[in-house]
Amino acid sequence: MKPLFNWLKTRSTGVLLHPTAFPGEHGIGTLGQEARAFLDFLHGAGIRYWQICPLGPTGYGDSPYQSFSALAGNPYLIDLPELVAAGLLSDEDLGPLRSLPATAVDYGAIYQLKRPILRLAFEAWRRGKVTDLPYGDYAQFKADQAAWLEPFAYFQALKDHFKGESFLNWPKACATFSSAGQSRLRTDRAVEIESHRFYQYLFFGQWTALRTYASRRGVGIIGDLPIFVAPDSADLWAHPDLFRLDTKRRVLTNLAGCPPDYFSADGQLWGNPLFDWGAMKADGYAWWHSRLASNFALFDVVRLDHFRGFDTYWSIPEGATTAIKGEWLEGPGLDFFSSIHRRFPDARIIAEDLGELAPTVIRLRERTGLPGMAILQFAFGGGSDNFYLPHNLRRNMILYPGTHDNNTTLGWYEQAPDRIRDHVRRHLRVDGHEIAWDFVRAAYQSVCSLVVLPLQDLLSLGSEARFNTPGQAAGNWSWRYSTGQLDRLREDSTGYLRELAELYGREPEAPKIRP
Repeated sequence: MKPLFNWLKTRSTGVLLHPTAFPGEHGIGTLGQEARAFLDFLHGAGIRYWQICPLGPTGYGDSPYQSFSALAGNPYLIDLPELVAAGLLSDEDLGPLRSLPATAVDYGAIYQLKRPILRLAFEAWRRGKVTDLPYGDYAQFKADQAAWLEPFAYFQALKDHFKGESFLNWPKACATFSSAGQSRLRTDRAVEIESHRFYQYLFFGQWTALRTYASRRGVGIIGDLPIFVAPDSADLWAHPDLFRLDTKRRVLTNLAGCPPDYFSADGQLWGNPLFDWGAMKADGYAWWHSRLASNFALFDVVRLDHFRGFDTYWSIPEGATTAIKGEWLEGPGLDFFSSIHRRFPDARIIAEDLGELAPTVIRLRERTGLPGMAILQFAFGGGSDNFYLPHNLRRNMILYPGTHDNNTTLGWYEQAPDRIRDHVRRHLRVDGHEIAWDFVRAAYQSVCSLVVLPLQDLLSLGSEARFNTPGQAAGNWSWRYSTGQLDRLREDSTGYLRELAELYGREPEAPKIRP
């Protein structure tokens, strides 16, 4: 049977870095000048892709994989100096943010300080202080994005009104987008609703400009699409009929997660609502098609998180405190991906297929033709048949030294048992003194068509630069690099990275960017 998709045909390299990690003096990375400087570095080094984590607005825990919306952008990423240049803010307005840490994101402080500054920009817009912004027509943006923008903006305004409470605890009259449409709050909170529309206009305007810049520098962008939505999200609020939600008791009857694995002995209790796949199939997966269309408009390639959940998924009963007890249930399988292929025949999708995989998951990936993933850190400490060892890898695959969920390569190596470090040194024929770059070279040399390198590994950083520890509730997603670190990397390693690309055939023509 011919695979549905076959898009990964050339050898290239990417770098994994979430925008929050960009440097700058305003407490968090943004879509401004430092992002363009990073793209300049990629261009100079012959690196053709930038991979990011999801861009949605984050809440408790600060995880980009637990967003208030599957389609909205994170206002924290809006570059404020651009709003100063546009006349919506003054430089003095940004003063409070300059007291924030430069090497880590303090999300609590960002919540307290950046939101009021964005509100100042909105009020200046409302007053007509600036009538023309470089982000396109505002009314047209609202009309084009109305299907998700209207429920999201209302949802955010109600969250502010109800002091951040989960929508599952809101009054019955506001239990869903449909019922809340009749509430007087829609009129009472009209200005707040409009403010959230405006923040999305700013975000997507700046993202479009940054993506255009990336295209001109020959860099494609790999986005990240979580399989599940957050339990407290505009998606669940607007479409309760598509999820396993008891609307009378207003509880999630089953929760998403994964059983015990490499990362956690208790498994991972993500707490996300599970889809009602029967309801989704009945309308031809319309919600998914809309979600994918939005992502394909933003990115050149989309990484589909937790691919195995489309074959079978771990269902954890209501009230569980760990993910140990659960059951595997059947997902939509090939029927779902066939519908995607009919709608988006040229889609570029990466299947995140990590973890313990049943034979049915492997068959599904092979029948879709989607490239899977491999982690070099998982390769060592066993026998020569380990799937992740370089000699066992495949062309139709993306190889990472580690992802956002792993320690940095240096941190991993320093904490690994002696037998694993010995295996690494013997297999790669290195002494381990520059282990991060040893992994970079091994990735470039591999048969995998695409390799993606965490920026932390190019900077040879240790565990202090780890981005996320699965199962750890706090302290994640906060790492940032400094401008000086990137400058030194550019000066010391740009030529070497280009040499590696040339030696191992990883410098194809720049990817074609969709308009």
